[in-house]
This record gives sequence, C-alpha cells and structure tokens, in this order.
Amino acid sequence: MENNYIMIAKTFFGFEEILAKELLMLGAQNVEPGVRMVSFKGDKGFMYKANLALRTALKILKPIKQFKAYNDQSLYKGIQSIDWDNYLGVNDTFVVDVTTNSDYFNHSQFVALKTKDAIVDQFRDKFGKRPDIDKDFPDLRINIHIQKDQCSVALDTSGASLHHRGYRTATNIAPINEVLAAGMLLLSGWDGQGDFLDPMCGSGTILAEAAMIACNIPANINRKEFAFEKWNDWDNDLFDTIMDSLMKKTKEFHYTIKGYDKAPSAVMKAKDNIRNANLDEYVTISQENFFDTQKQSKGPLHMVFNPPYGERLDIDLERFYREIGDTLKQSYPNTNAWFITANLEALKFVGLKPSRKIKLFNGKLEARLVKYEMYEGSKRTKFQNRDNQ
Repeated sequence: MENNYIMIAKTFFGFEEILAKELLMLGAQNVEPGVRMVSFKGDKGFMYKANLALRTALKILKPIKQFKAYNDQSLYKGIQSIDWDNYLGVNDTFVVDVTTNSDYFNHSQFVALKTKDAIVDQFRDKFGKRPDIDKDFPDLRINIHIQKDQCSVALDTSGASLHHRGYRTATNIAPINEVLAAGMLLLSGWDGQGDFLDPMCGSGTILAEAAMIACNIPANINRKEFAFEKWNDWDNDLFDTIMDSLMKKTKEFHYTIKGYDKAPSAVMKAKDNIRNANLDEYVTISQENFFDTQKQSKGPLHMVFNPPYGERLDIDLERFYREIGDTLKQSYPNTNAWFITANLEALKFVGLKPSRKIKLFNGKLEARLVKYEMYEGSKRTKFQNRDNQ
C-alpha cells in the first residue's frame, strides 16, 4: 500500500522475537527483528494500533531521513536537509533524544545541540522566528541514532516510554518494569488458558499484565497520551476507530489470577493499581507469605514472579531462595513456576534444576528468567505413566 512506511519498535534485549510475533499478529508487514528493536511497515492507523496494543515495545519510531555524518558539519547539513516545517510550527516546542555509537560523535549532548541548532536556524531563515525546546512536554520528540557514520533521524510517535501504561500510581521498592513483566509472561507461554499465581506480587504489575494478556486487552488502554496526538496530521476519528476495533477483540476469562504478598502495604498498593487498570473482576490479591501457602488450583497452575535480588532489599539470600525451592517442591505440584533474578549465585540455593534459563536484563542488571516444572508426584512417575498409556 502507498501509505505504508517503515517504523521501528524498540524493546529490551531478549524480547525481539516475541515483539516480532506480536507485530505479525497485529497485521504488520515486512517484520524484521534486530538488536533491541524490530522494524516493520504499516500506515498511520497501524502506528496508532502499535502504540495502543504492543506489550513488549518501549517506543515506536517513524524514521524520516538517513544520511552519512562523519563530522559536525555533515551532521548539521544532514539535519538541515529535512523540511522541518512539515512536522513543526514556529510556536511549537521540541526535544532531541540521541543514542550514538561513533568514533567521532561520542557525546550525545553535543549531537543534540548541533541538531537543535540546525532546526532552529532553518526556522529563523524561513520565518524569522524559531520553535523552543521543552524537555518535559514537547510537541515533537526527535530521535537521532548514530552508528559509526550512519545517522538516522526519526520521529518518536510514543512520547514517554510505553512501559508507562497509566494504571500504576503506587509502587513498592524495586518495582518491575511493565514491558519487562509482559515480556516475561509471553516468554513463559502464558495465554490465559489456566489458573495464574504471582506469589510475591509487590505492586501488582505482573498480575495486571497477566490479566490484560488473558483477556486480550490492549496494553496501553489506560495511558493518558501519546506523542502523535500533538502532530499536525493527528486524526482523532481514526484513533477512535482503531481503539474500538481493538476493544472488540477482547476475550472472556474463565480461570483465576491471584497475587500474594506478605507486606500489607504492598497488598494495598497492588489492589489500587489493579482497580486503576479496571482489572479487579479478574484479579484477587491477599496478604500471604508464599512459604506458608499451598496450591489452591485443582488443575495446572502457571506461576510467574519477581523475587527480591538482595540489590535493594536486605534479606538472607541463601535461606530465601532455598525456601522458594522447598515451597515449590512440597506445596505446588502440577505447576510451571517461572521467576526472574539478577542474583545468579542465589539460583544455586533453590535446590531444583531449571528446565529453561533465558538471559534478560532488569534495568542494567543481567538477569535470568528461569523455569521450574513441578510434577504431580515424582518426575519419574509422570514419565512412567505416560509411557504406559
């Protein structure tokens, strides 16, 4: 289609394939995973849809120009070759975000300043006036990416990172990023076809993302705004049409989603956040110490959680992780238990062999998403029974 153009969805390391799958399921064309990003093609309506619905994207960028930049003059000239009044008015505001991996451009602030100069000089020459910088609430967010001598200029369609879903107003110590939570759930195979438990739910992020996946609710339904709403070509009717079409694809959910936390303050915050997300009919949260609990579900149970790493919380890690293993072994048969940890040493104390280990990053911390398969009876019995069928 003529109106289709290339876009870039940014994501975390390890989520490229699941983001590509999300894009394909939404109807994107020419989907190509890269490193911490996936490129794809779509039109303006699809750009709205991607921002609303993608669970594992951090930002959606719309590239507008690519050129060689090997010194400050070539950078300035390349930026000036773009007709900026197509995107920006003299009374509008803008900001420039920069990522650079180049021998020449090793300071992102210098690149941002040079880009800003090229844009405002163009406006001064044309109109005798210039748009201003606004770092907090700009009308246009410009993204510059320099790799060696290749400079890519893109418009940031999202604004604030897409992990800002809009439902989380209360957090505890070390809350998990919403995109990270959603990616963990998708990597774990969670599809809403069974009972779910987060036994250390904190402020309820994993529970909220699990419920939205189960019911096929768009990830950013509760978000207050997107950057594209301030653009010259913003189409409110098209946006409403896209939103309505996504909401018609939501599903009923016939199982349970439960969260435990031993801290009363965490339980209260989690309940508030679940209520803010309009998910309280699907999620129940109670004050429980996971190590004193037993499996409630009669059928298979899907468990995903984010235990403390000891980075920001003062705990006896050896004892804590041993208790995780003991509780899973003794009290949670027929359960697939997944959790993330950045304390790779602590995994030794669980006393169980993980069936999967996936490398991820939680912020700057290298982490592992691990899976423990807890069988009904012993593993040997399970396989003997299967062989005898």
